[in-house]
Amino acid sequence: MTRRILSIDGGGIKGVFPASFLATVENSIEGQLADYFDLIVGTSTGGIIALGLGLGLSASDILRFYEDSGPEIFGGNRIVRNIRRFRVAKYDDRPLRDALESVFGERKLGESSKRLVIPSLNLDNGGVYIYKTAHHPRFERDYKTKIVDVALATAAAPTFFPTHHSAVGTPLIDGGVYANNPTGLATVEAIGVLDWPKDSLRVLSLGCTSEPFDAGKARFLPRGLGYWGPRIVDLFMTAQSSSSLGTAHVLLGHDDVLRIDPRVPSGRYGLDTHEGTGSLRGLGDSEARDALPEIRRMFIDEGLSEQFEPYKQLDSGD
Repeated sequence: MTRRILSIDGGGIKGVFPASFLATVENSIEGQLADYFDLIVGTSTGGIIALGLGLGLSASDILRFYEDSGPEIFGGNRIVRNIRRFRVAKYDDRPLRDALESVFGERKLGESSKRLVIPSLNLDNGGVYIYKTAHHPRFERDYKTKIVDVALATAAAPTFFPTHHSAVGTPLIDGGVYANNPTGLATVEAIGVLDWPKDSLRVLSLGCTSEPFDAGKARFLPRGLGYWGPRIVDLFMTAQSSSSLGTAHVLLGHDDVLRIDPRVPSGRYGLDTHEGTGSLRGLGDSEARDALPEIRRMFIDEGLSEQFEPYKQLDSGD
């Protein structure tokens, strides 16, 4: 039996790209696209998309959420936001929370019809903090967590949004600090936790567009903090994504991992610049049209995935 995995990167408002890609594919097939996957893994904005798919939202509904809520979530005066960023988080998370609550309400992770893996990071000990559905006997608690809390934790990008505190007070931030591209994490979960044979796995890995990395003069001259400061996040993200994708390639081979992450000019899209959402939607549609034959061959033609039966079920007391 083939096991199919969907992995979605973090990227702020650039989540419009994978949402549009998925919506275009979904509009070209029978039923909802999530029903063709056995495991969905998403970080930050990709985590929000994954949660929506797990709760039965169509990809078009998720795309509409980004287009309708993006201006409010990333709103306000640009100059004031940038000044604010030096003292506190650039954005208040209330608009994001309100938007998430309008879609997810009080629903919980245990209501997902799909196996989900959503990473964040624990600031108390610096350890990874990964929310998971009850797809293994030892996952006994996360399924009771509100979807909104999971989404706020995985999306709490440092400097952009404030740290999110769980119901018991654990300080959590964006899982993108270590797994912005969660393809490797998804592959390890499938093999190491779910015990799925590696030769049965196929992965669709969606980025949020990428830009060419240029170290500039640091390639041949020693540079300090003033030079590296503005570039260090891009450097870490580029390296992490390459490592994550490489992990999946080593474990599964290149033929069973389909990566969709178009390269765009530097500065073309911002993590919080909602003015580019129309272009991102068009790019997602275009990439999906080109990839559709391969998507069908690898993920659709075999039919719907096996129904997910969690080890723990919500009851009236949860």
